[in-house]
Amino acid sequence: MKIAVLNGSPQVGNTAAMINAFAEGAKEAGHEVEILHVGRMKIAGCMGCGYCHGKGEGQCVQKDDMEKVMPAYKEADMIVYASPIYYFGMTAQIMAAMQRVFAIGKPAKATKAALLLSSGSPNVYDGAIGTYKAMTSYLGLADQGIFTAHGEENGSEAKLAEIRAFAKGL
Repeated sequence: MKIAVLNGSPQVGNTAAMINAFAEGAKEAGHEVEILHVGRMKIAGCMGCGYCHGKGEGQCVQKDDMEKVMPAYKEADMIVYASPIYYFGMTAQIMAAMQRVFAIGKPAKATKAALLLSSGSPNVYDGAIGTYKAMTSYLGLADQGIFTAHGEENGSEAKLAEIRAFAKGL
């Protein structure tokens, strides 16, 4: 299975540790994992111009780093969204990438999704999880799991082992 991981963090830290644990487990199970560092890319938000659904024929009028993301997204059998929590939601960077998928609508191959969230505090995930559930429902992706880590859970071997085992079991 081809898995595209959208890393919405602009930093290397707790979210990256969760992603690395996921990738280790998935690769151990024989899956192909591509990590896309959308948190560090220049991806503008959707302008809602409709070009992609008209003259653009699935291509966005904006020419930015989303062009690096789209091939992996189109080929993936599973999409993993990963983000730290910023003000009770996912980062603006991953949200821009998620919204720009509007250009192609539903992915051609992907049928599964998962969510990895890190934060400094507990009980701050509702907004991000709500967005994820709405997105996966709209795209027709089956949720395979939602993993959160806050405070001391971040980077803990127990949390990373849980994520690694999940990915290995896919």
